Amino acid sequence: MPLQGRRVLLIVTGGIAACKVPELVRLLRKAGAAVRCVMTEAAQEFVTPLTLSALSEDKVYTDLFSLTDEAEMGHIELSRDADLLVVAPATANVLARLAHGLADDLASTVLLATDTEVLVAPAMNVRMWEHPATQANMKTLRARGVQVVGPDEGDMACGEYGFGRMAEPAAILKAIESRLGAPTGPLAGRRALVTSGPTHEPIDPVRYIANRSSGKQGHAIAAALAALGADVTLVTGPVTLPDPPGVRVVPIESAHDMLTACRAALPVDAAVFAAAVADWRVASSADQKLKKTPGEAGAALELVENPDILATVAGLGEGRPSLVVGFAAETEHVVDHARAKRARKGCDWILANDVSAAAGTFGGDLNTVHLITSEGEESWPPGSKADVAARLARRIADTLGAASP
Repeated sequence: MPLQGRRVLLIVTGGIAACKVPELVRLLRKAGAAVRCVMTEAAQEFVTPLTLSALSEDKVYTDLFSLTDEAEMGHIELSRDADLLVVAPATANVLARLAHGLADDLASTVLLATDTEVLVAPAMNVRMWEHPATQANMKTLRARGVQVVGPDEGDMACGEYGFGRMAEPAAILKAIESRLGAPTGPLAGRRALVTSGPTHEPIDPVRYIANRSSGKQGHAIAAALAALGADVTLVTGPVTLPDPPGVRVVPIESAHDMLTACRAALPVDAAVFAAAVADWRVASSADQKLKKTPGEAGAALELVENPDILATVAGLGEGRPSLVVGFAAETEHVVDHARAKRARKGCDWILANDVSAAAGTFGGDLNTVHLITSEGEESWPPGSKADVAARLARRIADTLGAASP
């Protein structure tokens, strides 16, 4: 019972995914957690308070203006009495209210009054999830430390397909256990840093320089390390992927932002640099949109080098991670270039992969990598990015196993 003695306040909002909440409550109780539920008015259109009360074996709270509950400032007590607040499903509406500090019902008031960690499980139509307003709200919430699980990709009740499905109850339980349960696995007690995705280097307010990267490999590595018990910080550029469960996510835009976030995450035992960081940035980005002049033959951009994040961390003296792992995305002479990169950067391992158009690595789900270390080289068989991540995480666990956390 990994959650024995832990208290979870589950805030249920109004979406069709609320139908999955009874199963989540059942799983939490089976794991040993005490569960108390808060329901919005809309949530009660999908599942009844009586159902959740029976499963949680506790009262369900619905009314901000209850004379009995609020006589002792019940919304304050609810917000402080739990070890973790979980919002599932977290609709676009509640995410917007949480991001902007609105408090006009019991659920939003509890969320504003809490000083406890919050985990949200977004659930909405794919277009609502992809809307710039929702993405801006999610960026704000992540920056404040709100943890996120999902959303998943798949068919939706509205008939559309895409990201927006609430994570399954088992996945939400796993995310809760990673926050509240004692870590288990060969990397328990270890800290890890992973970078993922591209960086965006602004030219002006609407244009930028970037690398082609979906972030799938970096996110998979973060998830695999967390699954082995590591305390993982994922520093990621702009991607459309859900946050890996049980991982602390720090969203960034530029290479300078990424370096700052990586420094803040230290010290760690292992650092894996899977992000496709832009090598160059514009020397001076424009404050206003650059206009095209009629008849002008072309435009020139003055580029300067970005900081070398891998080399910077690998070259640290005190505070250097015990294991520094880089990636070499190459289009030709993959192993030779990766071997030279490892020597140049000063990292312990390099994973080389072919990112030419024919390989389909960027944006795809498959990867073929070659591991280069001080002891030699080995080629891993082609596999999914999840397979590569799991193999790398196990290799890291084996390497760190002999040293003290």
